[in-house]
Amino acid sequence: MTKMPETTFADLSLADKTSVKPNLEGRRFSDVSTCSFSSACFTESSEEDEVSPKDVVQRNSNGRSDFCIKNIGKAAFGRREIEIAEQEMPGIMTLRKRASEDKPLKNANIVGCTHINAQTAVLVETLIKLGASVRWAACNIYSTQNAVAAALAEAGVPIFAWRGETEEDFWWCLDKCIRSEGWQPNMILDDGGDATHLILKKYPDYFKAIKGIVEESLTGVHRLYQMSKAGKLTVPAMNVNDSVTKNKFDTYYTCRDSILDSLKRTTDIMFGGKQVVVCGYGDVGKGCAQALRGQGCIVYITEVDPICALQAAMDGYRVVRLPEVVRSVDVVVTATGNKNVVTRDHMNRMKNGCIVCNMGHSCSEIDVSSLHTPELTWERVRSQVDHIIWPDGKMIILLAEGRLVNLSCSTISSFVVSVASSTQALALIELYSAPGRYKSDVYLLPKKMDEYVASLHLSTFDAHLTELTDIQAKFLGVSKSGPFKANYYRY
Repeated sequence: MTKMPETTFADLSLADKTSVKPNLEGRRFSDVSTCSFSSACFTESSEEDEVSPKDVVQRNSNGRSDFCIKNIGKAAFGRREIEIAEQEMPGIMTLRKRASEDKPLKNANIVGCTHINAQTAVLVETLIKLGASVRWAACNIYSTQNAVAAALAEAGVPIFAWRGETEEDFWWCLDKCIRSEGWQPNMILDDGGDATHLILKKYPDYFKAIKGIVEESLTGVHRLYQMSKAGKLTVPAMNVNDSVTKNKFDTYYTCRDSILDSLKRTTDIMFGGKQVVVCGYGDVGKGCAQALRGQGCIVYITEVDPICALQAAMDGYRVVRLPEVVRSVDVVVTATGNKNVVTRDHMNRMKNGCIVCNMGHSCSEIDVSSLHTPELTWERVRSQVDHIIWPDGKMIILLAEGRLVNLSCSTISSFVVSVASSTQALALIELYSAPGRYKSDVYLLPKKMDEYVASLHLSTFDAHLTELTDIQAKFLGVSKSGPFKANYYRY
């Protein structure tokens, strides 16, 4: 029997290409075994991991080299991943079809800093179909799917990203994305605020041409509101993180699915009977808590907001302070978007084998820097899985070094990402095509657009909307075509 070629775990879409201690050897899997493990399995040598993409000049089939990725040779595989995602993204594909002739983003130069995966690639190529010129970088050093990045580069997209970038690499890639001879951004699509931050700090004159910013993360939105309060926001910005369709669908349902996927892939945990504390009961926390309880976990919630705490209590969860349960829980999940939610003191008191991971956007929720001390030993046991060992032999399991565990260690549902991508695309169109309508402030997506995004996805479920009669519409004081709820309505 012919021996199967082997694929290193580092070559999967879930790979961690950070600098690993040289005496640690990555686990190896056959091609067959990886196919059930990841949607992005392929055969590749691990020798290339030792070479930084910055040190290699690559060209696509058209001879273009305006990109920096891991391996352009994986473009065909990445293209198949994108095509699979397209089948599960009805909203953004319908938007592409309906607006491609009108080209509402003609002459828009969009700099994008988001996660780079198959679903994002569908958004990127939709923006191009709508007339935009784009340049793209990753917002997270662990979430890039290298094969998808290769497919975009092969298609002519200037993209600068690979999985396992260092912090220095991250800012280098973002700078290369922003600064290009003969090209200057006039729109920003951000996830975390890093592109906005770098342009403000290094290229402030660019803001004279920028028509708007679209931000999809809690962390980035906080930054925008801080800039607005300080008088530093000189262009209109659209907060899509708090749009109904992004918040209630992408945030909640994506996290509900992916928290289980992330924990199972990385630790092989059996959930039944495990004690889990979820820090934060916003939409991310709600999704995580529901999924974990559905698998038989005993779930605790920590909260600072009395409204969210009351929701958790009435949903049947016990609301606690972290120190009350930290000695006994098996899993700690952060989902707050805050800083130092889990501290070194908390981790000192965790029991042996406790799993610690982050589902919030910010990488500061778990105080990982406090674990880099001489008395603690780090052992990389799998990609994105570290054992942190105390002098007495106690060990905790840290996933993705405290960064987003679902985008670092699992795949996510294309369908719910379609909802968020449609929202982002419409927000870009709104800001770009309506100069002067918005002042230099932070805005929510208009309700009418939220409803339109939802309507794009209903046909998938063969769902049929009831239409208001004239009398009913007049009674409610709304238009028969919407919007159907006031801006203050809470879904």
